[in-house]
Amino acid sequence: MQPHQRLALLNDWQHGFPLVRAPFAVIARRLGITEADVIAGYREAQRAGALSRIGGVFDTRAGGAALLAAMAVPPERLAEVAALVSAHPGVNHNYEREHAFNLWFVITGRDRQSLETSLAAIEQATGLTVMRLPMTRVFRIDLGFDLRTPMSDTGDRAHRAVSSPGRVASADEPLAALAETGLPLQPLPFDGWALATGRSVAEVLATVQQWLACGVLRRFGAVVRHHEFGFAANAMVVFDVPDAELERRGEALASESAPSLIYARQRAEGWPYNLYCMLHGRDRATVTDTLADIMLRQGLHAVPHAVLFSRQRFKQQGARRFAADTRRPEHAHA
Repeated sequence: MQPHQRLALLNDWQHGFPLVRAPFAVIARRLGITEADVIAGYREAQRAGALSRIGGVFDTRAGGAALLAAMAVPPERLAEVAALVSAHPGVNHNYEREHAFNLWFVITGRDRQSLETSLAAIEQATGLTVMRLPMTRVFRIDLGFDLRTPMSDTGDRAHRAVSSPGRVASADEPLAALAETGLPLQPLPFDGWALATGRSVAEVLATVQQWLACGVLRRFGAVVRHHEFGFAANAMVVFDVPDAELERRGEALASESAPSLIYARQRAEGWPYNLYCMLHGRDRATVTDTLADIMLRQGLHAVPHAVLFSRQRFKQQGARRFAADTRRPEHAHA
């Protein structure tokens, strides 16, 4: 397989993944290679850590619960505390960032009470307070990005979030759990999902297509790990926007193609920020320059803000909203 074909497997199928019984055969025909080559390419990308999974990215309101959390950890205890946090199966992202609040993680679960129980356990185990930052508004969520560019530019994929996408029905939660876990890399991957849920393949595919159509799924396809493609500069940018301006400011940021995530969160004691965006680039200077351009265009340069570049990635894996996480956690440093 040629290098451009290997890249296409991941870059070009983040969206529009073939929802047919034999999807890898469709991809093979498009690329002019064999189905076996496609499956082998995805398996190799997964072994190398470049591919997290081929599956669904659910809207944050589709079901379950999630929370961004932060801790101010003494530097000498960072490795110890990060390991305790990463060991929790509900934690799917865990990063060190440049700030007094230096450990940032996302925790997901079946409901808000389960999250609170987990956070309380983390506080008890570490003796440190966890700052809770629930999301209040989505302007853009995971849309994938072009791996060929210097920045994680969403390009034509950028669009505003659906105002009310609905939730996954309780009867569909077993299928949603499989979509979170990812397709098996075999010629007829949806057959396994059909067997596991007691449905026909046609019913499985129709449900996934309906989720995409109504916004329950933001996308279905290759979920890549950006660090492994050279996007080593990861910045969380936070703004203290007057509440009356929050909607307008968030929509304005959503008109920019570079941010991969844009959302509003509740403020917390000692943390006045309510508007967040994520920028990923190949180097710090590129991210810094892109951010400066965005802030100038959107009139955000005078708004109180902070830029938190990541220092270490302790854990990155898919969310678990619909089932207990039984996979091994993916640990990495970057």
